[in-house]
Amino acid sequence: MPCPIGRAAEVVGDRWTLLILRDAMVGVTRFDAFRAGLGIADNILSNRLGRLVDGGLLTKVPYREGGRTRHEYRLTPAGADLLPVLDALAVWGGRHTAPGRPAEAMRVLHAVCGRELTAGEYCGHCARPVPREEIHWLRPWRSAEPRAIAAPVNGG
Repeated sequence: MPCPIGRAAEVVGDRWTLLILRDAMVGVTRFDAFRAGLGIADNILSNRLGRLVDGGLLTKVPYREGGRTRHEYRLTPAGADLLPVLDALAVWGGRHTAPGRPAEAMRVLHAVCGRELTAGEYCGHCARPVPREEIHWLRPWRSAEPRAIAAPVNGG
């Protein structure tokens, strides 16, 4: 497909995939944690994680638990590069959709000064670009505490 939007939609173009990436952005890595946070069926989660690994957005990293080897799913640099896309979707969703019940809006914060980032990865208050490690998401319906954005693994 020659269109880059079409190619991107092939990789990330469904609800579950975007929600998995959202959770991966704040450090969720394990199958059970994705399942619990999303309320997603095992077969659908397994399929979407596989597609994200095949698409180069997540990588499988082995770990040992209970005497057996399992895998975590970590953001690759390509997956991490979707942060501005997810931020833009959050802004769009806040403007053009309504939650089923009243909820405070999601905010993207600069961890250094605590101010909201409104222009992507630039802080108007500090008058400088904001590196990934200084970006936090505040999702009040989940937690009163902001969550740092996860760093990608190298070589993904």
